[in-house]
Amino acid sequence: MDVRSYLETLGKDVRDSFARDRTILAFDQYLDLFAQDPLRHSRNAAQYLKDVFDHWGAYDVETPVGKFRRFRLFDCPFAGGEGRVAGQEEVQAAIYRIVGNFVRTGRIDKLVLLHGPNGSAKSSLVAAIQDAMEAYSHEREGALYRFNWIFPSEKLVRGAIGFGEGKSGQPPPDVASYAHLDGESIDARLGCEVRDHPLFLIPRTERRRLFEKHLGVLEPAGQGSRLSDYVLDGDLCHKCRQIFGALLGAYQGDYLKVLRHVQVERFYASTRYQVALATVEPQLSVDAGFRQVTADRSHGSLPAALQSLSLFEPVGPLVAGNRGIVAYADLLKRPLEHFKYLLGVSESAQVSLEHFSLYLDTILLASTNEKHLAAFKEAPDFTSFKGRIELVRVPYLRRRTIEREIYEQQIARSRFGKHVAPHALDVAAVWAVLTRLKKPIPERYQGDLRDIVDDLSPLEKLDLYDRGQVPDRLAMSQAKELRKSAEEIWRESDAYPNYEGRSGASAREIKTAIANAVQNPAYRCVTPQAVLEELAGICRDKSVYEFLQQEVVDGFHDHEEFVRTAEAELVDAVDDEVRDSMGLISEGQYRELFERYVLHVSHWVKNEKLRNRVTGEFEPPDEGRMVELEAIVMPEDEDRGDFRRGLIAAVGAYRLDHPEVESIEYPRIFPDQFRRLRDHYFVEHKKLLRKNGENVLRFLSGDQGGLSPRDLVQVEKMVAAMTGRHGYCRECTKDAIVFLLRKRYAD
Repeated sequence: MDVRSYLETLGKDVRDSFARDRTILAFDQYLDLFAQDPLRHSRNAAQYLKDVFDHWGAYDVETPVGKFRRFRLFDCPFAGGEGRVAGQEEVQAAIYRIVGNFVRTGRIDKLVLLHGPNGSAKSSLVAAIQDAMEAYSHEREGALYRFNWIFPSEKLVRGAIGFGEGKSGQPPPDVASYAHLDGESIDARLGCEVRDHPLFLIPRTERRRLFEKHLGVLEPAGQGSRLSDYVLDGDLCHKCRQIFGALLGAYQGDYLKVLRHVQVERFYASTRYQVALATVEPQLSVDAGFRQVTADRSHGSLPAALQSLSLFEPVGPLVAGNRGIVAYADLLKRPLEHFKYLLGVSESAQVSLEHFSLYLDTILLASTNEKHLAAFKEAPDFTSFKGRIELVRVPYLRRRTIEREIYEQQIARSRFGKHVAPHALDVAAVWAVLTRLKKPIPERYQGDLRDIVDDLSPLEKLDLYDRGQVPDRLAMSQAKELRKSAEEIWRESDAYPNYEGRSGASAREIKTAIANAVQNPAYRCVTPQAVLEELAGICRDKSVYEFLQQEVVDGFHDHEEFVRTAEAELVDAVDDEVRDSMGLISEGQYRELFERYVLHVSHWVKNEKLRNRVTGEFEPPDEGRMVELEAIVMPEDEDRGDFRRGLIAAVGAYRLDHPEVESIEYPRIFPDQFRRLRDHYFVEHKKLLRKNGENVLRFLSGDQGGLSPRDLVQVEKMVAAMTGRHGYCRECTKDAIVFLLRKRYAD
């Protein structure tokens, strides 16, 4: 490795990047940049955050309970998906709406408080927003600027640093700006701790004229916003105002000579270094303070005019988060007296310190759990806070496919050293979501829907939310009505204090259960059986988990039963995979059988004959064939004629909704009927399934002596299908077969 060449190349890349990013500018260069895109360079924190959301974009998510808009920043594309927030689209929309309100009014006048049960992703949502803002600040569109005061060395100006005449009696050289001086030519560089906007160096009245010149109006048409009060009427912080005044006096009012001391610098938001992004943990102090600059000997090189001033620089999280976000974790864990100052900060963006007031441009984003919020609402001061807070509810997830994503991320981040068997995460997600569901209130619904909703079991409600699946026992008209009302059921408890998703098992607790299952010595893989054992263990510890103390209501909140429910779901899934791996019947054969049935029913409904494929003669629909299949797929109490007409109506509706589709997806339209068809077929093949399962166990245990050549071929094909098609390894294939034989095919 040629180290010298490497370093020279690296140095060139850094210099090029530094110049390309416009990192250091003189004030006139910054104004030129402003003139090129005045809207981008006149954003306050709310406008900037809205642009962060918009930069990463959004897309629609179709679910059985409605269509939601999901913002891509919560997918964390800037971090390769690390930190992705599963679900919570409604919360994302609420935050975006609040930020949009700040933009439209031109003021950030409320604290945004995310509230929900412990482990409902409040911190993850905040972290994703902060990480997105940090990534955006590195983009060309996300450039942020602050300024520093530069004082050149005495040698450069041959006298007092930038003040009056030098020792030789001659004026200092005519330098347009000290912004680009190298380090050896600078005696002192004073930064602005609150990162004042560079436009604050322009007097307020002239600043408005500047906006009117470049934007035409102060409220740009079509932007859905107005220029913020912060940019229009903001002013320099206490320290910068003193420096500006001292320089202006020393230069006898020569404004241009003052500006040559200004160095405009691009900065990048950072959570690690607390630049425009600060997180405050529960603590007992006001989150801002100050210290005297001129008391520090390291500033002895400042000009005499500045040394005579009492300069104070502000410090603390509120200062660090200015022009960005200050996030308060578990805000209400603090005693009320210790965050009362946020009343003024949230409404007026002002903090009063001992020697000066601090004016801020920051979004206050806090989180709390429901217990602390409930206690806070009982406090006498809550009325004062209520008008200054935007509450955003963050419930637990209620769809198992989304819940599963959380545990997939856990697996991706962790190095368990074990293969994760299929369905290990599924049983965890099913149980977790079941613990969070509430029994529907039938009185809220009308007609037949009232009784249908009243009879919903927890698993049926879960399947309705997740896949739009309705109970097999329902007639087609009832099933249609229930699917149509899925969104109404989903939103039933939105206005209730004890809303659905407020209680239940948290994702953190399930993650712990999965981690414990990894260490189960009975299995070489992370199996669903091991996870089920851990979930059963949670149910036995009612003194630790508050949600286990809920009263059982028609099967809801019966958490021990939910373990058995998750196990039954596992049995069905493994059974399907084993059947498929045995190749006893293909999905295409089911489709062909059902398509022939629909063809006969269609002609029956229209009272038409159809051509016999063998004889070519036109014949009436085969009643015997239709009745034979209906005995399998039709609910017991449904009228045969109504069932047939409803089936054809469903096919017609699908054609209208999908005119571009050439072939009809019957399994998608009639999932319940296809499931009944499969179950009926395999009930008749139970003995064969048990025999094949036992052969597989013998094969995987190394005992192949008793297997015939035909059996051996069948077993090898099945094991290959289980490992190649369904994601098992040989070890967890054996565990799955043992589990299935014991639970379903035992004599």
